[in-house]
Amino acid sequence: MGAAPADRVLVSGLRLRGRHGWLPEERASPQPIEVDLVVEADLARPGRTDELVDTVDYAVLVEEAAAVVEGCSFRLLEALAQAIAQRVLERYAGRLSSVTVSVRKLKPPIRADLDHVGVTLTRGPA
Repeated sequence: MGAAPADRVLVSGLRLRGRHGWLPEERASPQPIEVDLVVEADLARPGRTDELVDTVDYAVLVEEAAAVVEGCSFRLLEALAQAIAQRVLERYAGRLSSVTVSVRKLKPPIRADLDHVGVTLTRGPA
């Protein structure tokens, strides 16, 4: 028997506002944060049933990411991404192979001509 398929549910370019950063002024006012989520799960059943209850709902992924970005404050993007991953894994406990979270700060306080800074991490069930 072969390995399980690498099916994925994607949320890309989710723009939110949050109070994240090492400097106090970064946490004083919300700033633009962009999030991508890649969730690996077996999507054979929802492919057959065509039922939302059988899959990973995009809207739920957006809600979970938004709750963390807008409702918490972290000094490091690594901690922010970890919290998002943990929340998604808990919401879909036992149904996901992994979740990959990319977090980008679109206006970092760095004197440079750059598009963004960010982190990407992948987590699986414990």
